[in-house]
Amino acid sequence: MTKATRQLHDLGQSLWLDTITRGMLDDGTLARYVRDLSVTGLTSNPTIYNQAVKNTAFYDGAIAAAARQGLGVEESFFTLAIEDLSRAADLFRDVHDRSGGVDGWVSLEVSPTLAYDAGKTLESAMALHARAGRPNLFIKIPGTPQGLPAIEEAIFAGVPVNVTLLFTREQYLAAAAAYLRGIERRIAAGLTPQVCSVASLFISRWDGAMASGLPAGLVNRVGIAIGQRCYRAYRELLASDRFQRLANFGALPQRLLFASTGTKDPKASDTLYVSALAAPHTINTMPEQTLLAFADHGEVPGTVPADGGPAEETLAAVGRAGIDLDAVGERLQQAGAEAFVKSWTELLGVIDAKATGAGTG
Repeated sequence: MTKATRQLHDLGQSLWLDTITRGMLDDGTLARYVRDLSVTGLTSNPTIYNQAVKNTAFYDGAIAAAARQGLGVEESFFTLAIEDLSRAADLFRDVHDRSGGVDGWVSLEVSPTLAYDAGKTLESAMALHARAGRPNLFIKIPGTPQGLPAIEEAIFAGVPVNVTLLFTREQYLAAAAAYLRGIERRIAAGLTPQVCSVASLFISRWDGAMASGLPAGLVNRVGIAIGQRCYRAYRELLASDRFQRLANFGALPQRLLFASTGTKDPKASDTLYVSALAAPHTINTMPEQTLLAFADHGEVPGTVPADGGPAEETLAAVGRAGIDLDAVGERLQQAGAEAFVKSWTELLGVIDAKATGAGTG
């Protein structure tokens, strides 16, 4: 019987792993997921790296070496992260080449402390991408209002961007517009329009934030409905005259990526969001536990309708329950940015402590 992960891959959805550790690179785990579970890319963020550095010894040697070289804490982090992600990018390079650059990507996030500083975000994005030297490495930039100018400028500069921390259709469309403006400027300047991007829509955090404020029939349904609503907007954008004109010049679509697809509610299915958001020409980046669960017992009951299916009916019911979805989406984006800053600060503290220990041990 064909694994559910293979079924998703065959219907046209990319499966990416939402984690990375040096251990899974060293012991062949990531290569096995590529071979056996149809994984074709991965994403990382400050929280993922904080857990990896804090809870394993995989990075202790590299941190000690960086300390001996006199590298600062932030520089030490980017050194070890770029080493990891370069190795992963090389592992996915064949997928990247065969798909014409559509798939086979890895992602590295700029410092989340820059989320509200467009100029420094752009400067960091360009420097990190050049330093990695891999064509299939996205730089993650938050899709905050202040991040949108940096996204446009990075695309114009030829830096592939994973727009992160998107929660609503309006936030997604703003990120898509920033991408399109960057591509249009490249065409006007006589540059290649083939600069790739994805737009990462966070799903499960909706249900985590609203678990206690909804009628029973709407529990664990909001994140899926938001995903369906944004998928409709995505399909409409791909069919629009604006994008079709750019496609005629050779531009690639900014693919919609479903992120935060691990189930938070222990009473719900551990593959809830993966099964519900199967959709062609999109990406689902999932935690390792979710990937393994879906490979073991996941199901693909069908694909998301191009018109979003029951999304608007569900979200209208949420509105009748007295919930302002736009306001919640803004709070989720702000809280997400703050959580990444907290993880980043803790991560740098862990690296500093390990470096100090290595220097005095």
